[in-house]
Amino acid sequence: MATITNVEAFQVAWSDDVPAKRSGFVRVTTDAGIQGYGECTPMQGGVHVLGIVANNLAPALVGRDPLDHAVVLDTLFHRFIKLGPEGSLTSAIAALDIALWDIKGKLLGQPVHKLLGGAWRTEIPFYTSLGGNAQRTVDAVVRAVEKRVKRDSPRAVKIRFDGDRTTLDHDIPGDIAKAKAVRKLVGDGFMLGFDANNGYSVGGAIKVGRALEELGYAWFEEPTQHYYVKAMGEVARRLDIVVTAGEQTYTMQGVVDLIDAGVKIIQCDPLKMGGITGLAQCIALAFAHGVEIVPHQTQPTIGHAAHLHLMAIKMHATKPMEWNDPEERDTALMQTIMRAPWPMGNGTFRVPSGPGLGIEIDDDQLNRRIRRVAPQA
Repeated sequence: MATITNVEAFQVAWSDDVPAKRSGFVRVTTDAGIQGYGECTPMQGGVHVLGIVANNLAPALVGRDPLDHAVVLDTLFHRFIKLGPEGSLTSAIAALDIALWDIKGKLLGQPVHKLLGGAWRTEIPFYTSLGGNAQRTVDAVVRAVEKRVKRDSPRAVKIRFDGDRTTLDHDIPGDIAKAKAVRKLVGDGFMLGFDANNGYSVGGAIKVGRALEELGYAWFEEPTQHYYVKAMGEVARRLDIVVTAGEQTYTMQGVVDLIDAGVKIIQCDPLKMGGITGLAQCIALAFAHGVEIVPHQTQPTIGHAAHLHLMAIKMHATKPMEWNDPEERDTALMQTIMRAPWPMGNGTFRVPSGPGLGIEIDDDQLNRRIRRVAPQA
């Protein structure tokens, strides 16, 4: 029996000049020297989550068998539920869950997707997720999309708006104009998604949704504020375009609420709601209700590896997986902690076949970027 001997929670700094450019990682070590890596939400560099890991969860993990991780983590979730079950706590659990699946795979000599039942596919198509378009002109949006399509050859493109969530329906004509210009650029047969980032009222969302239907967009993401679940469902029921949501949903019970409201594609994030175990449960839940899981996931290293294993085990996939690259140089820099960065250029990623997450972390590169944020267990 293996035993957990150490749990570390830390930020990884990609730029000393920009504190916001940090990732929240955990590293779990066993008595046999096997290490597993996990990642939490990138919001604020995960600092709010890492404190929960270090101060509340890590002490209870030391001395436990990593193969019991589902029981251990669910117990800790309920023990510390008042720390924030809708975000911070579920993301802390997610980071540890991913690390413990990594250890489990290394102990058994199998990739995570094999332990989850096997892969339906080993080549996963991806879509480019391009943000910041609320601030761009129409021409600037077109140039940004054109650059990313030429560079990555994605199977689809999602244009995100990232606007001010306190001001709804700010520039509906401008948003529609950008959607039209992107469609003209890529042609009628290319798959497109539109992420409103919770930017519309119900009426505004329906107006934009009708325009997207005419333009042949494949999905309309988070049209209304995420906490108005019934409003999200009303938009979904009144439009033909598929409405997607769930990036800001952190429990299976919240997923059920979205499905009951009428949302047909759920976009929970494995780094925010329970890690590999949480998303595997959501995949099963979605299958039982005839809806699809297309996770939100923006991180290019550990989070991406976990995401690939989850997309490999999902049956009936109709949409590509997300690949977010806010700045090319940032993604390249972040991948320096991996001994073999992800190959790009053909619109797909290959599911890792090595044990655990199937990626090899360069500890020298990682350790020099570590910034401690909380006492360690």
